[in-house]
Amino acid sequence: MKLRKHISILLPVLVFLLAGVYSCKHVRYNMSGEGGRKLDDSVTVTVVTFRNNAPLAKPTLAQTMTESLKDFIQRQTRFNLVNEGGDLTYEGEITSYSIAPVAISAGSTDQAALNRLTISAKVKYTDEIEERYSFESNFSRFADFPSSQDVSAVEDQLIKEITDQITQDIVNKSIYAW
Repeated sequence: MKLRKHISILLPVLVFLLAGVYSCKHVRYNMSGEGGRKLDDSVTVTVVTFRNNAPLAKPTLAQTMTESLKDFIQRQTRFNLVNEGGDLTYEGEITSYSIAPVAISAGSTDQAALNRLTISAKVKYTDEIEERYSFESNFSRFADFPSSQDVSAVEDQLIKEITDQITQDIVNKSIYAW
């Protein structure tokens, strides 16, 4: 009788756990080619050069964002980049670029200890293979740096860190459908 009681409790839990594990393993796209939806090497991707609509942004930021996305696709997928008419298309714009104080120095109410560089981008993703995965979304990331450092000394490194993070967010939402 006790065995039957334990089985009646454990069986639903086991089914629930197995269903959870199964669903986590099967993603919409799997760039490694294992499990999930398999796309052959003929899938094409177009990355339209991002526009810079943020007045204070470094002039090269839009190109940096575009190249970050292209580089990620070339390194992490077998998809083919094409100039136009891809099965998957990314278009975007830099919408915000700002530096603001985030932490006040101990003993001082008017001096920042840390500054924060924040970059935001709006991305339109068009999926011609499965239209339901197309979207328009905003992505934003930031990086902090000591206020004792001149922004021009750390700006390029911060931009790289932030664009890499935004690129990962874009890919997670578009290709992995997270």
